[in-house]
Amino acid sequence: MYQYDQTDHTLTMERVVEYRDQVSRRLDGNISEEDFRPLRLKNGLYMQLHAYMLRVAIPYGLMSSDQLRMLAYIGRKYDKGYGHFTTRQNLQYNWPTLEDTPDILENLATVEMSAIQTSGNVNRNVTSDPYAGVAPDELEDPRPYAEIVRQFVTLHPEFSWLPRKFKIAITGAEDDRAAINVHDIGLKLKKNAAGETGFTVLVGGGLGRSPFIGKVIRNFLPKDDLIRYIQAILRVYNMEGRRDNMFKARIKILVHELGIEKFASLVEEEFEASESDILFIGRAEEDRIKAFFAAPDYAELSDDVPAVKDAAANDTAFAQWLERNVLPHKQPGYALVNLSLKPLGGVPGDITSDQMDAVAGLADQFSFGQIRATHRQNLILADVAKHDLPALWQELVKLNLATPNLDRISDIICCPGMDYCSLATARSIPIARRLSERFDNLDTLLNIGEIRLNISGCINACGHHHVGHIGILGVEKNGEEFYQVTLGGSSSEDADIGQIIGPAFSSEEIIDAVEKVVGVYISNRQDDERFLDTYRRLGQNPFKEALYDAH
Repeated sequence: MYQYDQTDHTLTMERVVEYRDQVSRRLDGNISEEDFRPLRLKNGLYMQLHAYMLRVAIPYGLMSSDQLRMLAYIGRKYDKGYGHFTTRQNLQYNWPTLEDTPDILENLATVEMSAIQTSGNVNRNVTSDPYAGVAPDELEDPRPYAEIVRQFVTLHPEFSWLPRKFKIAITGAEDDRAAINVHDIGLKLKKNAAGETGFTVLVGGGLGRSPFIGKVIRNFLPKDDLIRYIQAILRVYNMEGRRDNMFKARIKILVHELGIEKFASLVEEEFEASESDILFIGRAEEDRIKAFFAAPDYAELSDDVPAVKDAAANDTAFAQWLERNVLPHKQPGYALVNLSLKPLGGVPGDITSDQMDAVAGLADQFSFGQIRATHRQNLILADVAKHDLPALWQELVKLNLATPNLDRISDIICCPGMDYCSLATARSIPIARRLSERFDNLDTLLNIGEIRLNISGCINACGHHHVGHIGILGVEKNGEEFYQVTLGGSSSEDADIGQIIGPAFSSEEIIDAVEKVVGVYISNRQDDERFLDTYRRLGQNPFKEALYDAH
C-alpha cells in the first residue's frame, strides 16, 4: 500500500497544527460557528443531532493493521468504543468532543491517515473496487490510479470550493464493484483495439434528491491523459456549475441540463487548451506508484486443499460461510474473505474497538497485515491461504464477524438515519435491525438468493436506496415515519435507478412489506435467478399486487 513521503507527512502535520489553532479560537469564542463551519467540514467534522461526527479518510478502502489498531484506539479513547464504516469506504466516529478532535487528527497522522476532504464542497475520498489487485476478472489493478488521482485532488487550490461535493470511483474489473455509474466521475480500465490500456470515462452519476446514472464522455482515454482530463472536467464544472441553488449544484444536474454532447464539447475544449500543461502520468511516475501495490510474497500453493473440504463436509456452519463469504482469488491457493459487519440485530457497518484490534491481529496472521473496507459496509481480508480458512473462520465466529450473508437480504446498506443525522427524516437503523431479525434463519436466508437491500433515512440517499435491488427511503408524514419502497435498482455494471412501487408504508408495516416482496420473488424465480433478474423479467405488477391488493 502507498507509504507517505516527506511531503505527505509535512502536509498532514501542518494541517493538524492549522486545525488545532482553528479549534482553539472557536472554543475561545474568537471564531463564530458560521465562520468555523467550513473550516471543520474540510477536516471531516460534522455537527449531527446529538454530537459532532468525525469522518476519517480511508483512500480506496485500504488499511494496514497498524492503521486499524489506531482507529480502534481512537474509538476507545475519544468515542464510545466503536466506529462506523460507510459507503465511501471511510470510518466515522459519532461521539467525539470538539476539544478532542485535534488530538484525534494528530493520532491519525502518526499512522499516515487523515480526515482531509472527507466533507465540504471538495473532492471526497477516491474509492475503488474492494477486491482490487486480487480479483480474477480484473484487467489491471486500479488502486495505483486511485492514488494518483487522490494526490492530484488533495488540497488542490483550484478545486477547494466546488459548487458541491465531488466523488470519483475507479474500477479495473468487468464486474463493477466500485459503483462507477453513480459517481460524479466514474473510471473503468479497458483495452482499445491496439491493445493499449486506458479508461472509459463516465460523468454525471449520482444519487440523492435527483438520481442519475453516469453517461460515457470518453470511450477510451489514454492513461497518460487521466489527470489532465479530470482537470478539464473539474474546470468545466467549477465554471458552469450552479452555485445559486444547492439542490441543483451537483455535476449530474449540469450534465442533465446541458446535455452530454454539449458538456463533452466543453470538456474537450478545456482539455485541448491545457495541452501544454505538464499534468500527465509519465511512465516513471506510474511505475513509482505501482510499486507500492506490488503483490505480496505469496507462497506456491495448490487450490486443492482436502482439509478445507473435509471441514466443510463435517460442519454446516463453516460450509455456509465458505460458500457465501469466501470468494476466488487470482493467486492459486489463496482466497478472498469477506468479514460481515451485519450480525443479527446489529447496526450495519458498526465495529467495536475490540473487534478492530482483533481483526488487525488476524490480518497480520492471515493476510499480510492488510484490511479493506467495502462500500457495502463490510471488511475484507484479501490474501488468505486456503489452508488457513478453517482457523480464520473459528476466530471470526468468536468475534461475531462470520455471518454468512454476503449479498443476501440481511447484508444491508444502511445510513445512520435519525438516530444520529440532523438531515434525516426517519430512522433507518431500527428498520435494518428488524429486517435482519425477520430473516434470521440461515437456511431461509441462503435459499432466498442474492438480494441487495439498501436503506436511507432521507432523500440525500446516503444509504444508496436508489440502487438497491430493494430500496427503502424513510420519509416524514405529519410527524410520523413512513417508508417508501423502490425495486429494481443496481449499482453494478447493469446499473439502474429503482422505481417507486407505490405509497409508503408505516414503520409497523414495512417489514411485512419487504417479506411480501421476497415472497413474490421466491414464488416466481427461475432456477437460480437473482431477485433483480426476476423483477426485470416480471415487471412491477406482481409485486404491486402483493403489496397493495389487501393493503
